[in-house]
Amino acid sequence: MTLNRQHFAKFQSLIALVVLCIVLSCLSDKFLTVDNGWNVMRQISVNICIAVGMTLVVLTSGIDLSVGSVLALCGAITAGLMKNGIEVHSSNLYIGFTLLGAILAGLFTGAGVGAFNGFAITRFKVPPFVATLAMLTIARGLTLLWTQGFPISVFGEKFGYIGTGWFLGIPVPVWISAIVVLTAVVITMKTPLGRYIYAIGGNENAAKLSGINISKVKIIVYSMAGALAAVGGLIVTSRLDSAQPNAGISYELDAIAAVVIGGTSLSGGKGTIWGTVLGAVIIGVLNNGLVLLNVSPFWQQVVKGGVILLAVIIDKANSKSE
Repeated sequence: MTLNRQHFAKFQSLIALVVLCIVLSCLSDKFLTVDNGWNVMRQISVNICIAVGMTLVVLTSGIDLSVGSVLALCGAITAGLMKNGIEVHSSNLYIGFTLLGAILAGLFTGAGVGAFNGFAITRFKVPPFVATLAMLTIARGLTLLWTQGFPISVFGEKFGYIGTGWFLGIPVPVWISAIVVLTAVVITMKTPLGRYIYAIGGNENAAKLSGINISKVKIIVYSMAGALAAVGGLIVTSRLDSAQPNAGISYELDAIAAVVIGGTSLSGGKGTIWGTVLGAVIIGVLNNGLVLLNVSPFWQQVVKGGVILLAVIIDKANSKSE
């Protein structure tokens, strides 16, 4: 790959974002406004949390299609425990949950589901695509069982602050996503776990021969992806003041799009968290622009699918040129 092409490949996502913003600002006078800017930031905060977890998985040459359903399940469990607690009729026992207790339960549920994905993939050698596709259906079914198909609503101002509050002039969801991003950057760039993740994605056999515990690392990575999906579920549930049984549908599409557009290779071993953040911003700006332009939701799906396909084609072209 020539030097000029290397520079272009490095900054192509940023260039795409700038071009997209220029086009949308010309087509809509509402795009470049402060209110719309914060609206975009709040919207992408959920996708950033999910996409960061997806990035860690993809770096190991895996995929997690269950994150949308896990988001819904964790949000529903948190809401249900906070509002109704747990009743054991046979023992005439009622267990109530504080706000913190319900939130921790949701986060542990997400991590547990992710760990199960990792265990199925490593212990039984189920392909990640198949294992997480199965979990997509399982988690959605568990959500419907937990909620009986009805929304769980009204939780109070304290929980609502997570999704709608402001801190130091910045929306709380943006702070949460920033903490998630910075933590993931430290993990991937400054810790042995991060080096193991890249090593496994680059060459799993070589990583195994070098003494890396492949199964342990993958289970940790899928657990982190599940926990971050749970964080997204908390934000969504708080913002809506309601846990919807159908929450998170197609969220995995936006997460994968952010990862691929951000330059992470689907083959594993190459990519950055910052690239994924940029990809999430592009997806968020694209979604926002299509809404402002009154584009049909059906066409929005077509456009996003085309963007993902284009990003994969560019990634493959860059890989062949290296």
